[in-house]
Amino acid sequence: MSDQRSEPAGPASAGRPEKKRMSFFERYLTVWVALCIVAGTLIGNAWPGLPAWLDQFTVASISLPIAVLIWLMIFPMMLQIDFASVRRVGERRNGLIVTTVVNWLIKPFSMFFFAWLFFNVIFADLITPELAQQYLAGAVLLGAAPCTAMVFVWSYLADGDPAYTLVQVAVNDLIMLVAFVPIVSLLLGIGGIPVPWGTMALSVVLFVVVPLVAGYFTRKRLIATKGLPWFESDFLPKFGPVTIFALLATLVAIFIFQGEIIVNNPLHIGLIAVPLIIQTLFIFAIAYGWAYLWRIEFKVAAPGGFIGASNFFELAVAVAIALFGLTSGAALATVVGVLVEVPLMLSLVWIAKRTRTAVMRRSGELALAD
Repeated sequence: MSDQRSEPAGPASAGRPEKKRMSFFERYLTVWVALCIVAGTLIGNAWPGLPAWLDQFTVASISLPIAVLIWLMIFPMMLQIDFASVRRVGERRNGLIVTTVVNWLIKPFSMFFFAWLFFNVIFADLITPELAQQYLAGAVLLGAAPCTAMVFVWSYLADGDPAYTLVQVAVNDLIMLVAFVPIVSLLLGIGGIPVPWGTMALSVVLFVVVPLVAGYFTRKRLIATKGLPWFESDFLPKFGPVTIFALLATLVAIFIFQGEIIVNNPLHIGLIAVPLIIQTLFIFAIAYGWAYLWRIEFKVAAPGGFIGASNFFELAVAVAIALFGLTSGAALATVVGVLVEVPLMLSLVWIAKRTRTAVMRRSGELALAD
């Protein structure tokens, strides 16, 4: 997804806040995902031999065509991250503490709790134990991957500080390199789900380390030769269509394999969505509420809440496919995360903007402005 940041307001807009908009694709992401579900399901049912044909391009439990598509999704996101911004971690330290603690000490475990409660207890009569485990695994993968790209959009829409949002994202990405595998392994183990360590390590290398390193050196080289303005205004936008195509193609491929499951169990998409929605609202309330109590300024508090509430769903989808396969309930659960994220996050942006005055008054920003 593109990093949409606001431009400085000109004289004509000095007396009126800029009306901010998402790109056409981002605004209707939920619609595109729904269409991909329909398209993939229809294709999978029309050509039942297609999944078996695609399966022949699998190495070490990883589908090579899907791996290429996911890499094309993730690499442009890593290009956006300026890891030099990590040098600013000492600034507005409280905001970073809230983001880090919520994302890594609360969010994965609360996701596990809500998913286990609904899939194994509340929905026990509607879901088989095997599917409950798979859906739990997908939810855990979502919960252990804080947002990397779309958070810039949410921050932009809520008038967050884009520079400090970048600091928060960069720090979380670095933590993810060392924390993602142990946390996922711990929670899957608690859930009684076998963890193939070799495949998990390989998937993290392929879908986090490689694109992160490639993005870092590509960014550094191009900025050094062409300059930052050219990189941000000319180079990055060219990846927009690539990212969109890769995401949609990946979703269609997933539902080519999931077609029979969806036709036989259409209710399951709604069942999966319930704990994911509750988790999103719960984490935002903790992060944003904590920031309010700590008197953190709005431009840091709002993005801090968004990072925890939203997910790096591209990584979650990639690892779910690598660990459990395209036909797994885990892969389906991560895709449902994509389906519900945009309308949910837009509602949280609305809440943040409605409570902006209260947060600014609490932090002393309004008094300073006066």
